[in-house]
Amino acid sequence: MGSMRWPHRDPLPRHVREQLALKRGERVLAHAGTPEGAAVATTTALHLPDGEVVPWENLDHARWGEDGLLFTVAGEQERSLPVAEPGRLAETVFERVTSTIVVSSRVELLETPDGPRGARLVARRSPGSADIVWRVHYDDGVDPESPGIRSRAETALAHLRAQMGV
Repeated sequence: MGSMRWPHRDPLPRHVREQLALKRGERVLAHAGTPEGAAVATTTALHLPDGEVVPWENLDHARWGEDGLLFTVAGEQERSLPVAEPGRLAETVFERVTSTIVVSSRVELLETPDGPRGARLVARRSPGSADIVWRVHYDDGVDPESPGIRSRAETALAHLRAQMGV
């Protein structure tokens, strides 16, 4: 009878681990190489090769394209991280971002010749925390500074919070 082998797991190089500013209890889940260094997914954040640490609850959108990871941090423009072989990093990023979403609801705020426009109301929770952060993500073409739009969005958000009991 042959011996059972566990799936091979590519260990994080020691010099990369030493450069990470891991918090107490934070564990490395996956990593992948980029031209600038390693991208590392932990239990609490995505550590970028330049040293930036993006908490999962601040990663508004992430997707994989032919050039690697395309992602949006709250309040910023989409960025790309070239990753030739994402390995487990792709599924880990998806799982970790998804795990922070408590609720996501779409609301229409105005009618345009191209169809309805609105916003996505999202409640996020950081791993290991009970605190919820609410964000409103407006569609392109929706002016969040417009008093009518802002009022409708605030009303929809208040209604959703009441429904959720938070």
